[in-house]
Amino acid sequence: MRADAFSKRHPAVNFVFFLGAILGGMLNQHPAYLLAGVVSGAAYYLLLHGRRGWRFVGGLVPLFLVFTAINPLFNTYGATLLFTYFDRPYTLEALYYGAALAAVFVNMLLWFGCYNAVLTSDKFTSLFGNLIPALSLLLVMVLRMIPNLMRKARQIAGARASIGRGVSEQDGTKEKLAEGMTVLGTLTSWALEGGIVTADSMRSRGYGCAKRTSFQRYAMTGTDWLLLALEIALPVLVLAFGDAEAAYTPDLYIAPLRGLPVLGFADYAAFLLIPTVLHIKETVQWNISISRI
Repeated sequence: MRADAFSKRHPAVNFVFFLGAILGGMLNQHPAYLLAGVVSGAAYYLLLHGRRGWRFVGGLVPLFLVFTAINPLFNTYGATLLFTYFDRPYTLEALYYGAALAAVFVNMLLWFGCYNAVLTSDKFTSLFGNLIPALSLLLVMVLRMIPNLMRKARQIAGARASIGRGVSEQDGTKEKLAEGMTVLGTLTSWALEGGIVTADSMRSRGYGCAKRTSFQRYAMTGTDWLLLALEIALPVLVLAFGDAEAAYTPDLYIAPLRGLPVLGFADYAAFLLIPTVLHIKETVQWNISISRI
């Protein structure tokens, strides 16, 4: 992951932003707001991951198309009939609704991908360790579990392939299933053993024996306070001015963006672009300082 200006800010600034970005993407299904969320999320994800991020972002395009096309197969509400299949209607409104739901899903994947890269486990523990020490530790362990299991599964499969025990493209389904079960069994044993080792390590370090103390390596600066105020003020303006009403079934209605709703949408877009703008600002300042040497 590339280091960027927003990642260097206080964990509270990071958390409040991602909370607003994720909730905004989940609760708002207006096409303009969804598009702003997807574009800004993809831009920041690519800034964080560089060229490697293009594979993930590009993979979201067919996912979006599949989700969009599948929704009318299950949701038959709508007034505009496109065609019928097995005597079931395939409507335009359901197709639009599928596109909105797919955009929400893509939005979540992008912003959670950025969240995992920016708000690391030490930042989360630093932010909530004093308030909810047990729960914060549990959440950190749960959030780390899936990436760790996937990484370990790849290591196990690679190790088996290096000694000639893996599967090849010529192997049949039975051999691939058997290999998958072997990797899963090894992964389960590793996870259980790791849990025991972690518990013993925590016990030996005195976890739970006395009141927990913590060391804060993050301090709020003036810039952090300014960003935090901005992250609170912009969503308030969106709620005050943004008319983001959208209904897809049974009749299509999307609130037009004109007048004050334009201001609300601009505030929402400005909120989502905070990390990207900070990154661009830092890059420009760095290039200017280098050119003066």
